[in-house]
Amino acid sequence: MAERSAEIKRFTSETEIRLNFCIDGQGDFDLETGIPFFDHMLNGFTRHGLFDLSGKIRGDIEVDSHHTIEDTGIVLGEAIREAIGDKRGIRRFGQAILPMDEALVLCAIDLSGRPYYSSDLTFTCEKIGDMDTEMVREFFYAISYSAGMNLHFKQLSGVNNHHIAECAFKAFAKALDMATSLDERITGVLSTKGSL
Repeated sequence: MAERSAEIKRFTSETEIRLNFCIDGQGDFDLETGIPFFDHMLNGFTRHGLFDLSGKIRGDIEVDSHHTIEDTGIVLGEAIREAIGDKRGIRRFGQAILPMDEALVLCAIDLSGRPYYSSDLTFTCEKIGDMDTEMVREFFYAISYSAGMNLHFKQLSGVNNHHIAECAFKAFAKALDMATSLDERITGVLSTKGSL
């Protein structure tokens, strides 16, 4: 089987991003965004999804974290879409309910080619470390649209903002791992239309 991986570059006046992403990895992470809490979240995503993620990111973090995090979501979404390829044999749907202490978050994915994002994640502070909590939504919204996936989050419980965010990133990892996994029973793509 050919390696399901992608290298995506994006250069703007606000960010310079080069990402290498491999679906069938071992959880290897080698990336710094300049936003340590965001790095922590990406590391958790990589490790728990058993993906490989590396590259270089430089953004205008002297302004704020917005451009760096949003553009990383755009590029990661493009990398996911390219690495999946023609979607032959993948399960397409993935879901995970992930606990972290008092927090419990559900994530569900459909790699349909149609972007849609829905989330009720609720944060009660403006920042976790040096990352604006509103950027959790912007990151996942960017992924859903650039990857062409339905992406849903439901917060079932949680009061600690760090736990809620970390649950979301890890639940996304587990759901994406499931959705991209191959099933030998599937011939072609999993769709009554015959294409995705």
